[in-house]
Amino acid sequence: MCVQGVRKREMSEEVGASRSPSSAAGGQVPFLHEELCDCDSVPAKCKCPAAPSSPVPDNPQLQSRASLDSIIGEGCRIQVDDVMMPQRVRLQYEAAIQHSNSIIGCQVRREPLDSTERYTRWINNLTPGQLLTQVFTSHGPTVIMPTWFCSREWFCHVGKFDEGGKGVPEDLLFFYDHIRKGGGVFRVDQCLLQYRYHPQAATHSVLEILWKSSPLELADGEEEMETIWNHRVRFLEDRALKHWTSFTIWNAGKQGRKLYRSLSPANQKKVAAFCDVDENKIAKGFYTYQESKERRKPQIPIQHFKDATPPFIICVKLDLTGGGFEENLATLDLKEGLDYYHFN
Repeated sequence: MCVQGVRKREMSEEVGASRSPSSAAGGQVPFLHEELCDCDSVPAKCKCPAAPSSPVPDNPQLQSRASLDSIIGEGCRIQVDDVMMPQRVRLQYEAAIQHSNSIIGCQVRREPLDSTERYTRWINNLTPGQLLTQVFTSHGPTVIMPTWFCSREWFCHVGKFDEGGKGVPEDLLFFYDHIRKGGGVFRVDQCLLQYRYHPQAATHSVLEILWKSSPLELADGEEEMETIWNHRVRFLEDRALKHWTSFTIWNAGKQGRKLYRSLSPANQKKVAAFCDVDENKIAKGFYTYQESKERRKPQIPIQHFKDATPPFIICVKLDLTGGGFEENLATLDLKEGLDYYHFN
């Protein structure tokens, strides 16, 4: 669902209590509803005529997508099974006035409280700088889609969501396009949304594929979802790797090797080494890329992280080693966004 047509009068008169949008008549938030134009204009004053209204589908995921095509003024997104705090619209609207080309998010509280704890810590505790430097991770957008708030003009400028159906990471693809077009990311550092977890959510059909490491491991009918990984790799190459002449992949294991194999030939040649802490991997000395079409198979050195040369693409997951990885990284005194990016 989407709180539509946000204006000061409506904020003061309509948003008076914490509520689920399904509590409104017909499951709709009681705000002005008008169709979004189909134009791809720059974010100035979009004056395209409104399209005819379409029926809202019963499926919650499709409702979310339909609502994003019906934003006027400033648009505040909420899913039908989430609950927003009474001050959410006001605070995000005020932030949107100051950051007109940004997606505005907020901190969240999970329901149940112990669901996806690591992910929830990540989305709530990123620094302002990390909202842009950690856009490459498998977690996806650095402000989660149920919290999104942005202007109609900017939404129009970025373009509509992918309509591919269940399993398509429409929030990730829209977020990437937003970044490519110069958009910013801002988070209101207050908990303004209760974000409900349920195993049947479409998000999990995407994340399940993201964790699998090769097409051979995909179940029947899921092979096309490997494209999610490919979107992430292409985005990394476009936004980071094209600015580097060489780099090191931090992780000589399965995830690091998969990243290497997924890179374009030009970026594979930029990989100076893998690095790791595992003495068994380091003792092997190098990784041989057997799938290469070159007659002489590339051999990439494997080094201890202290001997490796930045910049790094880090394929080690955060918040999983009891602080061990984070301590190792801190000893190198590097700057995120300059000396390394996370691709965990």
